[in-house]
Amino acid sequence: MKSLFAILIATAALAAPPTGDPAKAGLSPDRLALIAARMKAYVDRGELAGVVTLVSRHGITAAHDASGWADVEQKKAMRPDSIFQIMSMTKPVCGTAVMMLVEEGRLALTDSVETHLPEFRGQMMVASREGDRTTLQKPSRPITIRDLMTHTSGMASSPPRGIADLYQRMHLTLADAVHVFSQTPLEFQPGTEWRYSNMGIATLGRIVEVASGMPFEKFLDTHIFQPLGMKDSFIFPPSGKLDRIVTVHQAKEGKLVASPPTILGGESRLHRKGAVYSAPEFGLHSAAPDLAAFYNMIRAGGLHNGKRLLSPSSIKVMTALHTSDIKAGHLPGTGFGLSWEVTRNPLGTLALMSIGSYGHGGAFGTHGWIDPQKDLVGVFLIQHTGYSGNAKAVFMGMAGAALED
Repeated sequence: MKSLFAILIATAALAAPPTGDPAKAGLSPDRLALIAARMKAYVDRGELAGVVTLVSRHGITAAHDASGWADVEQKKAMRPDSIFQIMSMTKPVCGTAVMMLVEEGRLALTDSVETHLPEFRGQMMVASREGDRTTLQKPSRPITIRDLMTHTSGMASSPPRGIADLYQRMHLTLADAVHVFSQTPLEFQPGTEWRYSNMGIATLGRIVEVASGMPFEKFLDTHIFQPLGMKDSFIFPPSGKLDRIVTVHQAKEGKLVASPPTILGGESRLHRKGAVYSAPEFGLHSAAPDLAAFYNMIRAGGLHNGKRLLSPSSIKVMTALHTSDIKAGHLPGTGFGLSWEVTRNPLGTLALMSIGSYGHGGAFGTHGWIDPQKDLVGVFLIQHTGYSGNAKAVFMGMAGAALED
């Protein structure tokens, strides 16, 4: 068994030095150095098992640090390139796939969903519920692709009874699951309310499959991951990557332990073995450098190493506020664009983000964002269920405070 000293030395050796000059990015090296120390404090007091953070500006990765453990009980050190289940951070990647197909002329954002998925024809809406009795009515119009991307379709959040365990077992194909979703009544008139809908994003992923003629995970790999060099990003984990996937933890009786198999994706140490559901709403695994590549492509108007993946026009419409005055979003002061959560007023700037910043979080505490006014990208990665602490907000504020211009 390794001594504690040897483990600490190994952990320190895995800390990634900045890959670029912070000064050239207009960031303070001293302030950036405070981030790693602060994140380590969360680990040292047992609040978090481990953390990976990354700060990039003007396309330069100026800070990239790892603290703590990828698996507390097995004493597996966190690495800068550890692989995380990024959960709902998958949604903007799915949205990007949709916009690529828009640019290819294979679909339009105003298309009704039933145009591409005939099983949605005749979809009904809940008119009222009284006890066990539900009354249905025809909605005012069919739901559209834009409705799905803004979470204003009226589709429910999670799978209905009968396949309620889909997100743990992942035993149905995307096509089969979305067929069931299509038969589930809407909760409200399309376009009139905001309700976060995992089923809606899954439906988007199925539209990607139908419009492109390839499995959702294959489309992401060929059109996004490979062009961006995202070598550690995938839906279904390959055997050679399993050792780098972080265990999902929870607090129990004052200790951090592995989360139970009832969480999204099932027991994390089993790495979704046997899964066939590609989960466009939460299925992606990724690592901080890969996410930085994706976010910097978006930040740069769709360009990566001189190659265009998406047009500036698509990015502009994706990151505009589409929910108007409808109460929307998870964070204070935000609304929703097309698969991105957008900072809309000063309340949303309390983590030192500019109005117009956009990003997305994930169920196990992950978060990534782009601040176009500051030309700043941030990535925050943990794997913790039920975490209610402030580590994410602290990191976001410290990243924003590192600017020197």
